[in-house]
Amino acid sequence: MANLKEVRNRITSVSSTQQITKAMKMVSAAKLRRAQDAILQMRPYANKLQEILQNVSNSVGADEGGKYAQSLEVKNVLLVVVSSNRGLCGAFNMNVIKRVNYLAKNDYKNCKISVLCIGKKANDFFRKSEYRIVGTDLPKRLNELYDQLTFDNVSPVAEMVMKSFVDKQFDRVEIIYNKFKNAAVQEVVTEQFLPVIPPATTANKQKQGIDYIFEPNKESIVLDLIPKSLKIQFYKTLLDSHASEHGARMTAMHKATDNAGALIRDLRLSYNKARQAAITNEILEIVGGAEALKG
Repeated sequence: MANLKEVRNRITSVSSTQQITKAMKMVSAAKLRRAQDAILQMRPYANKLQEILQNVSNSVGADEGGKYAQSLEVKNVLLVVVSSNRGLCGAFNMNVIKRVNYLAKNDYKNCKISVLCIGKKANDFFRKSEYRIVGTDLPKRLNELYDQLTFDNVSPVAEMVMKSFVDKQFDRVEIIYNKFKNAAVQEVVTEQFLPVIPPATTANKQKQGIDYIFEPNKESIVLDLIPKSLKIQFYKTLLDSHASEHGARMTAMHKATDNAGALIRDLRLSYNKARQAAITNEILEIVGGAEALKG
């Protein structure tokens, strides 16, 4: 059994760690509230705009703005990976990385894969891999977007991704990110960004999808609506991932705090046993010495 000093030092160390994890949990909870409000306010607008985008893109030609809906033979694929800049959030980042590796080795195993990383953790993982981007003008150091996550900062990145698709550098663009459900649940989602997915082909939805009245005219509406809605979708994925990150970190720190408390209880039990054993040994030595003197 460990001596008393070692157990006492261990209890002090674990108690300090517990205070840190508890503080990190409180910080993540405060940040989660703001991030959650942002994504819950954005999501209904973005979903409705995406529905309109799909219907409108399906009703126009390439010369009128349907260039974002052109379906080409898939040879070059761009995977936009959204992760976090910091760790200590459980399997948040690794789940996204595993999904990217699965897509590269299964769904797109016969295609040339390029990975655009938003977040330091994904960038560190794919920086030395075969999927790194070479010979394109796509932006770098995208982890800085989290320093001030606003639509104005995200919009230029979405524009460059859209331009690379229009210029036929890539035949398909997909975004892999964690979708926020609640503070304890985050779902890894693979969402096709480009080309724009056409609406459902059922009779009712198709009838609703093409029944639009354009004012002033269809061309001007499409040229303005499609790029804007794509930027909104791109911005929404970052808000989703940002809220999911804080939720995952809060949950991870909550579990770490509970585990530290359980470990402290076990260590205190061990400490008390060791102390009691030491006291018992001292008593036995005293009694034995006294008996020896009597003899």
